[in-house]
Amino acid sequence: MKEIQWQKLLETINGTKCETIPPGFIIDSPWLPGWFGISTIDYFSNDELWFEANKRAVETFPDVMFLPGFWSEYGMCTEPSAFGAKCSFKKNDLPHAEKIISSVGDIDSLTLPKTETDGLAPFVLNRIRLNRKKIESLGHSIRFACARGPLNIASFLMGTTEFLITLRTDPDKAHKLLGIITEYTENWLRLQKQEFGTIDGILILDDIVGFCGEPDFQEFASRYLKRLFSSFDCSVRFFHNDADAKGCSPHLAEVGVNMFNFSFLHSIQELRQWTGGEITLFGNIPPRDVLASGTPEQVAESVRSNFSGLENTSRIIASAGGGMPDGVSTENIRSFTDALGDISSLPS
Repeated sequence: MKEIQWQKLLETINGTKCETIPPGFIIDSPWLPGWFGISTIDYFSNDELWFEANKRAVETFPDVMFLPGFWSEYGMCTEPSAFGAKCSFKKNDLPHAEKIISSVGDIDSLTLPKTETDGLAPFVLNRIRLNRKKIESLGHSIRFACARGPLNIASFLMGTTEFLITLRTDPDKAHKLLGIITEYTENWLRLQKQEFGTIDGILILDDIVGFCGEPDFQEFASRYLKRLFSSFDCSVRFFHNDADAKGCSPHLAEVGVNMFNFSFLHSIQELRQWTGGEITLFGNIPPRDVLASGTPEQVAESVRSNFSGLENTSRIIASAGGGMPDGVSTENIRSFTDALGDISSLPS
């Protein structure tokens, strides 16, 4: 992100009133390769193409905050690979990490990975090292340390159904698994911060949180997310969960979150109520059915219906109710930002 965008983000999080609601999107491997016109495997394996795809995005839409910005990642495989998960890469599809825990008893043999050497994490860091000067020559800086959340990682190591059943049938083993994962993820976030001093934000993505009701969030997610968002002192603590958010939302502030990307299934008004107005809301146009599959006119109408009737437009960044999906066109993004520019902010 550029410094002017970073300052706008901080102002929005702090509740500063803006003339218009700022636009922002989470962009990564589901969208960038197809939009840029390359295969997914080329995006993952070629540093130059990875850089050029991100460069084109920030130059095509200079007024949009792309978060985390020049994101070096390997889909859902980065963290599971460190634990030894087999990762399958297809030419034009997202990679998949296969589970390594076949029974609850296997949790006892799980060991803590080394962040500096294990799995795909070293390649994530080296990609940024190799491209850092070019990124900074564009006026951008690496602002976020990023990781999948502990429940998300556990669901890949164990299988989603199997992990969720374990929460009920063997909570002690579930906590042991989550504790090991959280310790690794804390180390991973700190290593990113150590490598790149411009980092002043943490982004955690965990959709499995949305499969937990409020009691299960408090029991199995809250303490581990709080540890991650306390990995180091930073200005932005950004959480993504585009599944159900009713169970987690009332507790996000105490976990340390100050910005939340939530599902399009919930309204901004609902999230304001559930979070007590303490958190900047990042959403919530339907990503697949509107942004990717809709016409420019439908995108504009969705933006107007979601944002123009708000009595309070502070602490809002207009975005998708989730990350940017495959198939979102340049025209639809421009329609999104044009419609947003026509909406004046109301008194806070």
